[in-house]
Amino acid sequence: MTTNNPFDPAPILEGIRRWVEIETPTEAPEQVNKLADLVAEGYRGLPATVERIAGHFGCGDHLVARSSWGQDAPGILVLSHLDTVHPMGFIERLPFRIDGDSVFGPGIYDMKGGAYLAYHAFRQVCADGAPPSLGITQLYVSDEEIGSPTSRALIEAEGRKAKYVLVTEPARDGGKIVTGRKGVGRFEVFIKGVPSHAGTRPEDGRSAIRELGNVIQTLEAMNDLARGITVNVGVVRGGTRPNVIAEEAYAEVDLRVPTISDADELASKILNLKSRTEGVSVKVIGELNRPPYEKSNAGAALYEHARTIAAEIGFDLVDTSTGGGSDGNFTAPHTATLDGLGVDGQGAHTHYEQMYISSIEPRARLLYRLYQTLR
Repeated sequence: MTTNNPFDPAPILEGIRRWVEIETPTEAPEQVNKLADLVAEGYRGLPATVERIAGHFGCGDHLVARSSWGQDAPGILVLSHLDTVHPMGFIERLPFRIDGDSVFGPGIYDMKGGAYLAYHAFRQVCADGAPPSLGITQLYVSDEEIGSPTSRALIEAEGRKAKYVLVTEPARDGGKIVTGRKGVGRFEVFIKGVPSHAGTRPEDGRSAIRELGNVIQTLEAMNDLARGITVNVGVVRGGTRPNVIAEEAYAEVDLRVPTISDADELASKILNLKSRTEGVSVKVIGELNRPPYEKSNAGAALYEHARTIAAEIGFDLVDTSTGGGSDGNFTAPHTATLDGLGVDGQGAHTHYEQMYISSIEPRARLLYRLYQTLR
């Protein structure tokens, strides 16, 4: 391979390795900030400004890198996150290593590989010396893996200013790009009953756990796979001892919905759950924390443009919808958004997480050409 190829996978992989080897669990802000230092350092000497937004509520800092050109008009926003789901020390279990076409490491697929490709493509645009017609803003957030609580307002504000949004989340199933994602809701259910002795005075008690059983059945019945609606009761707690009728019970619920109207309907059903047991109260709190990302006309046109570029580079870009949420959910309702532009691989959030070396060059080139050609 000739060294004058600006998309030679070997040096790009070396850059990805440096990002991966700084572990960045969302709940370790000092680690996320260590990576933010390295990322910010990478823009030194480039025609760009880097703004650092101090983290709060136990999360790390966010970085906004803006090209020095094109900032007076709506341009391209690139969304990436620096945090991973893997706890500190996980790199001992999943060290950075190459095996054939696969490279392993915590967060390499979701999404340090893709974030690095977007950065590398930006460097290449700068190296060309002739700025493209649109300004480029790269936003690196610290809290995507927990639903982006401290970065959502920033993502939405930048998204509204942009003409296009490119999200460097990993590709799906063999390199597919994402043009739709389900909305995500999170809810907590609090049930209060009346305690009593289970042996001597059971009739005096009102079991919160028994009512939780009713609530779980009601929630489970809301699942509608044909419509793409999933309701999962993922955490339950309740009671104090086996010989006490339970006074309290609790559940955490995850909701996934494909459309805005489904979101309104299901969130309202969940928030209005009623107790079926006399003397027992049910209270539900929560909300949709990511709106559904539906394939809009603008998003479809952006996808067609990317597909044409991919064909020129020499690969077929297929699109898909997925059940997982991303920061693209926040921008898609009002700005043309294309997601899943990161590396191909498999095993997000697992102990075998990996990216494919063969996806580095084509996907870096795709990002680079998108920066160059979007108008």
